[in-house]
Amino acid sequence: MPICHFIAYHMIKRIVIHGGRSTLIKTVIRIKNDYVMVFDEDGEQIPEYQGHYRDVKTKILADAPAGSVFNHWFGHSLVPEKVAGEVW
Repeated sequence: MPICHFIAYHMIKRIVIHGGRSTLIKTVIRIKNDYVMVFDEDGEQIPEYQGHYRDVKTKILADAPAGSVFNHWFGHSLVPEKVAGEVW
């Protein structure tokens, strides 16, 4: 497979078709009970990526584009804590 096809395939693979439009992961929040909430660039939830951390972690890390924001929201803070994808 030519490299341009390989790159295009993997870029397309990272897009989720949601409601008839392309949706990219923008914000990922892991909360205290180990559940995960995922939002697109418009702040809309992406149900395909939400669920228990152990069930969705691999898929999210594989599909999240560069620039996605990963967060922990474990305490009683009013805002989640930004973390690197590697430690999320």
